[in-house]
Amino acid sequence: MRVVHVVTLVSDDGAYGGPTSVAAGQLRECAARGHDVTLVSLWRGRGPAPARLGPVPLRTRPARSLLPGRFTGLMHPLLVRDLWRSLGGADVVHVHAGRDLVSLTALAVAVLRRKRFVVQTHGMVQPRRAAAVRLFDRLYVPLLRRARGCLVLTGRERRDVAAVVGAGGPPLLTVPNGVRPGSGAAADPVRRGSEVLFLARLHPRKRPEAFVAMAALVHRRVPGARFTLYGADEGALPGVLRLIAAHGLEGVVSYGGALAHPEAVRAYARAAVYVLPSVDEPFGMTLIEALAAGTPVVCTDTCGIAEELAGRGAAVVTDGSPRELADAVCGLLADEGRRAALAAAGRRAVAEAFSVHAVTDRLEEIYGRLCRVP
Repeated sequence: MRVVHVVTLVSDDGAYGGPTSVAAGQLRECAARGHDVTLVSLWRGRGPAPARLGPVPLRTRPARSLLPGRFTGLMHPLLVRDLWRSLGGADVVHVHAGRDLVSLTALAVAVLRRKRFVVQTHGMVQPRRAAAVRLFDRLYVPLLRRARGCLVLTGRERRDVAAVVGAGGPPLLTVPNGVRPGSGAAADPVRRGSEVLFLARLHPRKRPEAFVAMAALVHRRVPGARFTLYGADEGALPGVLRLIAAHGLEGVVSYGGALAHPEAVRAYARAAVYVLPSVDEPFGMTLIEALAAGTPVVCTDTCGIAEELAGRGAAVVTDGSPRELADAVCGLLADEGRRAALAAAGRRAVAEAFSVHAVTDRLEEIYGRLCRVP
């Protein structure tokens, strides 16, 4: 099959997060199975865009901000031509669709080209009351309704998308995100030292300030622990730096900037514990990337996969308060056996529930059904 995916942004700092890594991972696995794949996207980086992401051909244009918003208004006029040409030759079109100009354009081109397409919303399509969103949705929602299927991650996302799309929408198909089992050159978790890692966008929902507050509590009990934050700044960095200074944590807590994916994999592999303090996280792609690297993880009970991970003994789930996060981290740093057990359970969870192999099996079934529909 000729499969074309569209995602809003590829960048050298991973700013768009989960949707980009999910799209690239799905296409890599599709390519390994012999499908003809292409990823169409905007590009933002220090240099020119790469021609490929591993085995995946990349068609891209430099990102330009045409409307306000970090991602909503990104576009390039020539991307319309790229979409028209790429989608025209596709058997199946898969749009990783947020409320933004790239997604809107891709959906419109797919409809005009009379292509069978699916959408995957990644928790980005939720009910909103703002006037600008309601105006955007007058164009966007009718296009979403033309999809042959909408891939959702959790029951909560299913309810959110149903509320936005309303009656007459596409079938809502539950498909989790996945990673390649054993990816990440995992190190022995018992011998990783005492680095505690935050790796996510520095956005208020990700709560990097809570990570710093947690670090201050842990440092009192485990003075040798060190804490590193990585991720593109989306407005929270000044507050993070002020909090580090207020707690006197210079030299204990550091910010390392944004990481490209290979660097992120190495960061997971060398950390003793990965902490994601975000609230209402639709899925938590970084959690399963850390698990694939053999790193014990701590998350909050509002993460979309927290219950699944807790049931498998693959994560320490907290209420998200700095105190509970600190208790969880201190417990893991003091107990090598528990860290090893969590790491082993995490690898099993990836292999059994969050494997890109199983996800691609499901995608091939969906794509094949689309190709058979007259």
